[in-house]
Amino acid sequence: MIRFVLSRLFQSVIVLLVMSFVIYGLIGLMPGDPIDLMVNSNPGFTAEDVARLRAQYGLDQPILSRYWHWLQAAATLDFGYSRTYQQPVLTILLPALTQTAKLVGLAVLVFSTLALLLGILAALTKDSLLDRAINLLAFAGISIPVFFLALMLIYLFAVRLGWLPASGMFTIGGPGGLADSAKYYVLPVMTLTAAFVGQFSRYTRASMVEVMRMDYIRTARAKGAGPARVVIKHALRNALIPVVTVLALSFGGLMGGVLITETMFAQRGMGKLIYDAILGNDFNLALMGLLFATSATLLSNLLADIAYAWLDPRISLS
Repeated sequence: MIRFVLSRLFQSVIVLLVMSFVIYGLIGLMPGDPIDLMVNSNPGFTAEDVARLRAQYGLDQPILSRYWHWLQAAATLDFGYSRTYQQPVLTILLPALTQTAKLVGLAVLVFSTLALLLGILAALTKDSLLDRAINLLAFAGISIPVFFLALMLIYLFAVRLGWLPASGMFTIGGPGGLADSAKYYVLPVMTLTAAFVGQFSRYTRASMVEVMRMDYIRTARAKGAGPARVVIKHALRNALIPVVTVLALSFGGLMGGVLITETMFAQRGMGKLIYDAILGNDFNLALMGLLFATSATLLSNLLADIAYAWLDPRISLS
């Protein structure tokens, strides 16, 4: 197990190096740079001023040389300064990363639990009215865009009913604390849950239907195992393997959903931060934000591989 984890971590470092070069190159090829923005906001700059600033910031060097200098600084955990916020990149990223981790963690917990329950019910009542109703709800959730789901939930719960705040992260001038911030998570979590629960309930249903036909399920029933024991201990554990795979592979799509959700609900998470950094040509912040998103995807795949061995003892990671 330890050797497998170390090997995967080494592969992840290689992937991050390649991705850092690709992202750095793509950002460097974007039209406009910080010097162009400074010149546009200060028409009095001369050509000599522009050349001096480019030399001072290293923008007059080839992109490979600039990347090498950035990589050397990054190896010492110096990721530069954010042009937009005038602060070190890590100072800006860490609170946003914490905010996104809370939102994604709550959303995954809610929609994965709900998807398992709905998928199991649909599989056990295959071709019944309940199964068709669950499938209809699943297809509706898959078909509706995330931004439209957010707008509908805001209109219903914030505008019409007035139960929940429409956007933000805490009440300005309010009491603060966990109870105050918790209500600002409800609508974003509901949005991500409605967007992703449908597809995962469909995957769970398909996997459960296939597993329930296996010989060992009939053997367990013949030995007198009760319905709950057959479903939970024998069927569900094996049915979860493809579901875990899909969840790990869908992490990129989940991050995209978080970007839209954080934008709609004005939450300062990683998705909103990366979006604003790209629009504002904040190179250092955009680069590190995208690398953090890549690292999260690699970590989710590693955790999925470890989960395989826990779900199925026949899978060895040695």
